[in-house]
Amino acid sequence: MESNEREAAEGPLPPADPPARVTADAPSRAPGIAGLSTPYRVVAALALGAVAVAACAHLAAVFLHVAPSNTVSKRHAALIDGWVYPEFEQNWKLFAPNPLQQNIAVQVRAEVRTAAGLSTTDWRDLSAEDGRAIRHSLLPSHTEQNELRRAWDFFTGSHDENNKANGERGELSEEYLRRIALARLTPSYREDDRILRIQLRSATRAVAAPSWSQEKTDTQTYYRELPWWTV
Repeated sequence: MESNEREAAEGPLPPADPPARVTADAPSRAPGIAGLSTPYRVVAALALGAVAVAACAHLAAVFLHVAPSNTVSKRHAALIDGWVYPEFEQNWKLFAPNPLQQNIAVQVRAEVRTAAGLSTTDWRDLSAEDGRAIRHSLLPSHTEQNELRRAWDFFTGSHDENNKANGERGELSEEYLRRIALARLTPSYREDDRILRIQLRSATRAVAAPSWSQEKTDTQTYYRELPWWTV
């Protein structure tokens, strides 16, 4: 009774909207690249193709670099070396027959001009900084593990004991090592400060023989200082 009186006072209620119907002809947006418009799909396909070609070319160059000498690697030696060195060089020193048995730390110091005048910094152990960043890290950076170590190996492999380059790659190894050192040093100074020269050295110490071994090892630290480089 009460409901009928309310309807008489307010008038009939508007009809409810019919439920939405899903038809087979309704367009649906596909996930991923298929959901893009045709021009964007073409651009995405070209980008993926370029990435795939670059990846295949890189893998082919590295393979030819580490593979035994063959006709292809000899014919394109300059092109392969230009791509691989210095960032992508490969080596097998972790394994037999000559695993590394030395701890080699790369250190740097700089001659800096500041508002207070000209000064020379103390030696800064770049290898120790990388070691601290790697230690206890579940996902250590490949750069922190290998960049500095491989740069130093690259330098010593292209120079004699008097730090004289013994091949065309000598200057490239110096430039590579210099760029790494400057990238580590620059954030430590203000914009008004200016690094004039840098000097690098290595501190090499043999790994001590295990306690159960009869082998005697010289664990004294030996330094190899490079000349000052103007930057």
